[in-house]
Amino acid sequence: MTVADALLLALGAVAVGSGALVVTSAHLVRAGLYLVVSLGAMAGLFLVLGAELVAWVQVLVYVGAVVVLLLFAVMLTRAPIGPSRDLDRPAWPALIIGGGVGLGLAVLFVAAFRWTVFALPEPGTAERMGAEIFGSWVLPFEVLSILLLSALVGAIILSRPDIGAAEENKQEEDA
Repeated sequence: MTVADALLLALGAVAVGSGALVVTSAHLVRAGLYLVVSLGAMAGLFLVLGAELVAWVQVLVYVGAVVVLLLFAVMLTRAPIGPSRDLDRPAWPALIIGGGVGLGLAVLFVAAFRWTVFALPEPGTAERMGAEIFGSWVLPFEVLSILLLSALVGAIILSRPDIGAAEENKQEEDA
């Protein structure tokens, strides 16, 4: 076993373990922090595999932007941060459905790619990746940026009680 194999196993275990903690944690902020650990471990996996650009995009976009946006949205909307008894549900239906979906995807994966050998593409460069993203993928890239901006604006509007109160007072005055 090489050092790269050991790193892949360790980072994979961290990613899977923290990913399991994301979906089982009762605290929303802790789940967000576990998500940071899981995404950071995925970036480490990309680094070990030699995909430095993908690793840094993972860190900048997901860890640096999406998780921060998630935590700001939670804090701005004043959602309950701790565990909530009214949201607790039995775990067995989720386990049955998740296990069934996982088994179905595994069967589909095995059936689709049985023993087929695929030729590897040419190694990519940062220049080729940038040309592809900002060439043929520029529209989805911009749509995603608009979606994230609208989610942030919506969270800010939902967190401000004075906006909704002003419209209610105006309607009462008109009546």
